[in-house]
Amino acid sequence: METRPSLDDLLPQLASRRALLGHTARAALGLGLFPWLRPLGGALAAGLLPACRSAAGESQGGSDSAGSARGPRGRLAFEELRRGRREDHGVAPGHRAQVLLRWGDPLLPGAPGFEPRAQSAGAQALQFGSGNDFLAFLPLPQGSGTSQRGLLLVNHEHATPRLMFPPGTPAAERADVMLASHGLTVVEIAEVDGLWSPVPHSAYTRRITGRSPIELAGPAAGSARLATSADPSGRLCLGTLGNCGGGVTPWGTYLSGEENVPEYFAGKIEDLPADEQPGARAMGLGPDGYGLSALEARFDVRSEPREQNRFGWVVELDPFDPVARPKKRTALGRFRHEGATCVIAPDGRLVVYSGDDQKGECLYRFVSSRPVDARERSANRDLLDAGELSVARFDAEGVLEWLPLVHGHGPLTAANGFKDQADVLIDARRAARLLGATPMDRPEDVKIDPSTGCVFAVLTKNDARGSRPDEPGPGAAADRANPRERNLHGHILELRPPGSGGSRDHAARRFEYDVFLLCGDPESGASFHPATSADGWFSCPDHLCFDPQGLLWVATDGNGAQREDVDGLWAVEADPSSPERGLSKRFYAAPRGAELCGPCFTPDGRTLFVAVQHPGYESGSTFEAPTTRWPDFDPRIPPRSAVVAIRREDGAPIA
Repeated sequence: METRPSLDDLLPQLASRRALLGHTARAALGLGLFPWLRPLGGALAAGLLPACRSAAGESQGGSDSAGSARGPRGRLAFEELRRGRREDHGVAPGHRAQVLLRWGDPLLPGAPGFEPRAQSAGAQALQFGSGNDFLAFLPLPQGSGTSQRGLLLVNHEHATPRLMFPPGTPAAERADVMLASHGLTVVEIAEVDGLWSPVPHSAYTRRITGRSPIELAGPAAGSARLATSADPSGRLCLGTLGNCGGGVTPWGTYLSGEENVPEYFAGKIEDLPADEQPGARAMGLGPDGYGLSALEARFDVRSEPREQNRFGWVVELDPFDPVARPKKRTALGRFRHEGATCVIAPDGRLVVYSGDDQKGECLYRFVSSRPVDARERSANRDLLDAGELSVARFDAEGVLEWLPLVHGHGPLTAANGFKDQADVLIDARRAARLLGATPMDRPEDVKIDPSTGCVFAVLTKNDARGSRPDEPGPGAAADRANPRERNLHGHILELRPPGSGGSRDHAARRFEYDVFLLCGDPESGASFHPATSADGWFSCPDHLCFDPQGLLWVATDGNGAQREDVDGLWAVEADPSSPERGLSKRFYAAPRGAELCGPCFTPDGRTLFVAVQHPGYESGSTFEAPTTRWPDFDPRIPPRSAVVAIRREDGAPIA
């Protein structure tokens, strides 16, 4: 039997492999190298840049400028925010944080003002939703690359009933409002004199809720396993739920991942037909945390056993077409999607990375069958309906292999309950386990380093690893990709497709990988740069973003779980040629009880948007007596999730 290496054994290997990256040649991924993509406009058109990075860098404010020699803290020149728990949010000195949009703010014509003691589903459908998560900014006019006007795209992941409703609110009323508070928001915003605001009466502004009609598209559409009494065709779903991470395609559409969808359904595994039980057992089922089953029978598996299969997908929405119906792209598989990060492979095909956000689940990749059409935007309308979904297997030698989830390959046959490709996609989790994919420590966001082309993948944490080494799942034994037996603090992997810079082949079957950061207190085995301060290290990474300077930004979920602290945002040097690689500094602190999500920059780097989700979400915190009333601090108003716009006080690029 193979001896499992300890963390002490692994760290020297990780450090030596990381040193090799210092010899990697840096390559620009700007539009100058890809003129054939210019018709799509801007950094998003390049497809090789994350949604929150522009194609053109600018000099950074402060004592250092882009292109200068990087002495100590050369690109991390801002004064660090101190650690500590707080009721209000906080930002590094020299910066200003503006609350832009809050749960319940009116968005659409006829929307009433927020009345926490007189809520209705009709009002909520016209207001900003709850639990904001992933953010993206798309400049207006489309493809212009401007930074003063654009569309803000927002996911609404969940609701927190004990903080949203006064005592005595009827359960059916609560469920009705919560269903309307989920989904997506597209809102046009503009900046004037350093302050952002929604543009009144914009034709682009819209809400997609838990009841909005959404098409089911791709290989699983029309499957009997997606058919219900309300939709025997299996092609039209009502609503999107659990919208967590997301992405933006090179042609400017919005991808939203449905994550914790099992918790919207009531019933037991045993209530399902026999053919549905294996997949539901792998995906999870219930409990009905929102009470939706009492509101609509479709959320009770005893009434509609296959309604659950219509959630857990990636939703595509065209934000530039206000009447376009969203589509759930089934070719990308069904699981608890965290993120949908897009990049174009050298042969022009689109690659989409997504994590399955649960302990012991896996990292996935989709590669389109045909290349992106850079000349005709409409030609990409259904590009995501055909391609290959694969899942990652990490070996002990630092090699990642992508295993195709294709019907008829290996164990993915009728003998194991997969009669066609629709079954493989609907039960992607079960298929991944049969293929021998690596169970990970809660895979969440994935982003591409625009300078190196490497892939950064977040593993938030897993406190159950090592408890059941004989079984796949959260208790699987520690390994090279998940080196801690009990991972309370999470880590970040760096995946290296073959090639370098813009020529890296994200569609290749095999990558190399290493651990970029082991998070947590450096005195307890974390791997931050030695110059990282007592305020600069963090736990439980969740969302990532690269800014126009090439700095990595890390938002956390659970950072304060082990000490008196809160979640927030840290800037991290990830450049493999920098002597400060791994140096981290604290930039923004969320109010207590909140997680920090969706960091996203305008193309000029002068505005950073972040999503503050579920402030006050702590033990004992209630509507009447929350632990914070951020952002209003009004005794009549409960805490509200909100989007914050951050700018430097002198107007220069952030940090």
